[in-house]
Amino acid sequence: MEKIYIVDFGSQYTQLIARRLRELNVYCEIHPFNKVPELDEEVKGIILSGSPASVRDANAPQIDLAPVFGKLPILGICYGAQYLAQTYGGEVLPSPSREYGRAILIIKDKEDVLFQNVRTESQVWMSHGDTIQKLPNETRVLASTSDVRNAAFRFDNAPVWGIQFHPEVYHTEQGMLILQNFVVSVCGCKQDWTPDNFVEQTVAQLKKTIGDDNVILGLSGGVDSSVAAILLKKAIGDRLHCIFVDSGLLRYNEFEEVLASYKNLGLNVIGVDASERFYNDLKGVTEPEEKRKIIGRDFVETFNEAAAKIPNARWLAQGTIYPDVVESASVSGPAAKIKSHHNVGGLPEKMHLKVVEPLRLLFKDEVRRVGKSLGMPQSLIGRHPFPGPGLAIRIIGDITPEKVHILQQVDKIFIDNLKRADLYDKVWQAGAILLPVQSVGVMGDERTYERCVALRAVSSVDGMTADWVHLPYDFLAQTSNEIINKVKGVNRVVYDISSKPPATIEWE
Repeated sequence: MEKIYIVDFGSQYTQLIARRLRELNVYCEIHPFNKVPELDEEVKGIILSGSPASVRDANAPQIDLAPVFGKLPILGICYGAQYLAQTYGGEVLPSPSREYGRAILIIKDKEDVLFQNVRTESQVWMSHGDTIQKLPNETRVLASTSDVRNAAFRFDNAPVWGIQFHPEVYHTEQGMLILQNFVVSVCGCKQDWTPDNFVEQTVAQLKKTIGDDNVILGLSGGVDSSVAAILLKKAIGDRLHCIFVDSGLLRYNEFEEVLASYKNLGLNVIGVDASERFYNDLKGVTEPEEKRKIIGRDFVETFNEAAAKIPNARWLAQGTIYPDVVESASVSGPAAKIKSHHNVGGLPEKMHLKVVEPLRLLFKDEVRRVGKSLGMPQSLIGRHPFPGPGLAIRIIGDITPEKVHILQQVDKIFIDNLKRADLYDKVWQAGAILLPVQSVGVMGDERTYERCVALRAVSSVDGMTADWVHLPYDFLAQTSNEIINKVKGVNRVVYDISSKPPATIEWE
């Protein structure tokens, strides 16, 4: 399978470069600069990412390009461009002022393949503190901005380019065309990384890897585990055994509804109601990380008990997706621990199973496209992301069955209204949060002192960043009124208008 290597120097935009190439139906892999695997004939080109570091720093990230320079096409972006300039005899100096934000790129050489069909003047996005003062010998300037003379350049004796701006961000108007010129016109990629091809290749690989063994998969009702299940079923049929655990922290009637939808898909699913265990173990616990640890432990124990009844199981399947893989092998080592309870950690060791992750090459939006290719219903592949610990981290403070019941009702009204108003598919994720406060209200002729809930709706591509959604005022008014009238114990509704960063999508 032909591919592009993206060398990660620690840029916040590195995953975005990969996403853009995948949108062009070109397969790519991100590798930390100090862990790049050996090249093979399937690697068609290399992209050097940006970085928060300066090439002038003593400990700046470095990579030996000698084995590939002149042999494979290379595109350096921001830090990558500065690294190329500095390494091959140019000079990089601090900018008089940090160059951050929009700029107008003026192309000097319209004949160069990197800029074919790109407008002579277009907006680009700059984000750097250094600038390329002097280019190496045997290079030429391709484009400039009013403040950056060497905004794009190439080597005369090798298929190597450097660009000081970020083509991967939306603010760069013709960034996708520039990336396409590099991976298609320069590298010769065929653009055949499609959902149908992925399904065909993955099913064949799963058959070969698993052989005649049985596989256990923990279903969550979410997109990733559901698509993984259908892929595995296509490969090994009834030798896939699925377990769906009800922690008592799912949405209103979700256990019954999702279980029914899985059975309609022909999946062999065991449903386990373990809500009492979870409620008992969470009693009195208020600290978010402690909640997650308890839920993770209880899930492992419940799953393990159910899995022990399945004979001849040799594999544990997980819905791991590509951002999980990239973050666990980031430039600075494993990603900082923001939260626990990812997938079903601890199970392979406890159960002595080998792990299979059929989606580990895909971003979330690609998972949905694969689900569509597999003929899965939109009700499953279009579901909003839902946190692994469930409503436990949407209830601020301790967990009780009464609080869960209140929040389930509020959440159902909110989600149902989004669907009725044709807003659900325009939102990345939505949900309700039960706050640990009571407020004064008046209902009828009585003074009340009841609970407050917050509604949250965000737009995002992959959850790494998110903006709050500007839901219509009349929708919010109607939803608030319905919640207060129908959910006993709630007399106030607020709407969360924070974005990520600095806030997170979930409250805990």
